[in-house]
Formats: sequence, structure tokens, C-alpha cells
Amino acid sequence: MIELRDVHKSFGPKHVLRGVDLKIEKGKSLVIIGGSGTGKSVTLKCVLGLIEADTGLVTVDGQDVTRLRQGSSERDAFLARFGMLFQGGALFDSLTVWQNVAFRLLRGSLKKTKEEAREIAVEKLRRVGLTPDVADLFPAELSGGMQKRVGLARAIAAEPEIIFFDEPTTGLDPIMSGVINELIREIVVEMGATAMTITHDMTSVRAIADDVAMLHGGKIRWTGPVSEMDSSGDPYVAQFISGSAEGPIETVR
Repeated sequence: MIELRDVHKSFGPKHVLRGVDLKIEKGKSLVIIGGSGTGKSVTLKCVLGLIEADTGLVTVDGQDVTRLRQGSSERDAFLARFGMLFQGGALFDSLTVWQNVAFRLLRGSLKKTKEEAREIAVEKLRRVGLTPDVADLFPAELSGGMQKRVGLARAIAAEPEIIFFDEPTTGLDPIMSGVINELIREIVVEMGATAMTITHDMTSVRAIADDVAMLHGGKIRWTGPVSEMDSSGDPYVAQFISGSAEGPIETVR
């Protein structure tokens, strides 16, 4: 479904991606792990076409992302295939919960009536464990865990084929993190969606991944099934998942 071939991206003198090769099979859940500043978010943005790679090829379902012009109907149709759960929730403070969930449904090619959009929003809120009375509240009236659930409901509202999760458990306590991880896994399987997650939370990795890719130094150092991660034999993976200060990944002392 998603393929990156020899993708390079620099910002001035800073080389972030140095030849990323990666494949995500249709219906699979891939988690990219790696330290802060290693290029996980840049990789995700290259797939969405929010950032243009300097060189290399990025395709989604065989379609070359770089050939889609900003603002074109083709690009709008391309983006409509994606759902996104943002790291900080990224809810609109001035909109009610249901309006946040139905944001895409009220606009563009997917446009529904207000009544239809609200009905879908309430159903998606139910799916993530929130009751209908939450729909008319504002984000500021919700806890962090509830806001994350609303963000997840918004990500799946338009029944996307591909869902991206950006640090889905950041800022949550261990119990709520477990709840969100379980919801993500259930929903991805139910929808048959292709999922790409970026995180450094190893509990999330083990809960939601089919496959894992280790990104370091602008390259994918190892990729394979999550079941083989602990026995990968790769020193970068071993150091990262153990949290050790000793190994090829340099730490600031």
C-alpha cells in the first residue's frame, strides 16, 4: 500500500532522511521506532505529500505522491483516503466534540448534512467508548484521555483506508495508554485499514504493531515482524528497546 524507495530529505545543511527504503503491506500495521529527531515525522509527512522528498520515490497504492499538485482534485481525493490521530490531539477549541469528529464530513467532497454528520460523529464516539452526552461538550471540558479518544473518533469518521498515528499515547498515564492502544488495534483490524504509527513507546509498539521498522541516522536499520524484534540481532534495535545508554546510538551525557 505504501512504499518509499531511497528517499532523501534535507533542510539546509541538516540531512534528515538519507535513503529510506520502506514497504507497508495493505491491511498491515507498521510502527516506526527511533529517537527524537531521527526523521519519523518527516517520513510520515513525505508519504502525505506535506513535505516533498529531495530525491527518491514515494508511492501510495501505486500512485506517485510527488506528482499530485497542491489544491488539485486528484490531491483532495488522495488525502481523503487517510485518517490521522495527531500527537497532541489537535482538537479545535472553538468547536464542540461532535463538530471536531465530523470536521471532514462537513466539508469538501465528503460533505454531509449537519444531521448526518452529527449522527456519524456520535456513532464513532460510541466506538471509542464515549457516550452521546459528550458530543455537545467542548474539548476543554474533557480529560486528556477523553480528548485522545475524540481524536481517534475523528481519525476514523470518514472510514479511511490508511490511518496514521503520531505518538498516540503521549501524555497519558499507563492505564489510559493501554486503553488507547487496545482501541487502535481493534479499530484497525475491524476496518481492515493500513496503519502507520510513529512512537518511542515500546508498550504501544508491542500492542499495535504487525511489523516494526527502526529508523536511525536517516536510514531504516532493521524491519521485521514485531515477534522477531527482541531477537533481531540488530544493535540499534537492541539498544533502543532496552533503553541502554551503551550501544551504537549516541547519547548526550
